[in-house]
Amino acid sequence: MVRAMEELLRHMVWPVSPEHECYYLHDRDACEEVFLAGRLDPEHYHLLMDLGWRRSGCLFYRPRCPDCAECTPIRVPTKTFRRSRSQRRAWRRNQDIVVTVGPPKLTGEKHAIYQRYLLHQHDGTMSPEQEDMARFLYQSPVRTLETCYWLGDRLVGAGFLDVSSSAASTVYFYFDPDCRRRSLGTFSILWEIDWAARHGIDHYYLGYLIRNLASMAYKASFRPHELLAPDGQWRPA
Repeated sequence: MVRAMEELLRHMVWPVSPEHECYYLHDRDACEEVFLAGRLDPEHYHLLMDLGWRRSGCLFYRPRCPDCAECTPIRVPTKTFRRSRSQRRAWRRNQDIVVTVGPPKLTGEKHAIYQRYLLHQHDGTMSPEQEDMARFLYQSPVRTLETCYWLGDRLVGAGFLDVSSSAASTVYFYFDPDCRRRSLGTFSILWEIDWAARHGIDHYYLGYLIRNLASMAYKASFRPHELLAPDGQWRPA
């Protein structure tokens, strides 16, 4: 049944968006295969991730750019992952952080942190409005968990993790800019990989690797990892 569903998804024809300026490489045009879903079985989403799909809110997308192939899906085998020296430092630096896991729940405190995060970390293209934040992060058609990062009784960050029986996919992470020296972004990935390994989940999906873009190239530092090749096979890199 799983193999039949995978073959069906592999050969389906999907709607393609009009060409637009690339969200990552602004000097290039981009387009994506897209679809919307109100609900999707987590195991089916895992099959889609293995074909290079990602999601934003209820929108699922896969790059199909005519003149560019920089977006490469990347995943980490949780059982063989080993922290680098700098990652071990980030892990030790944040041992006073307590992480709680539960269903996503938007609060005024989280919205305030998100607004400050966008102001300090992004280029102004993302909306800080609470409605848009809710659509982007708190509306999910798959099984999604929210990880909340606490320093004492102070919330300092929140992340989102799509989960199936053998896959975990990081969606997004935002944090209090006052804590930027803690490397909370790195710590959140390390924590999620560790959580996935403890729950018997084989692979942790990091989205797309773009080697020529610093904000996306950091993903290659989580090793060992696998990349999705043009022939549709995952291979160690």
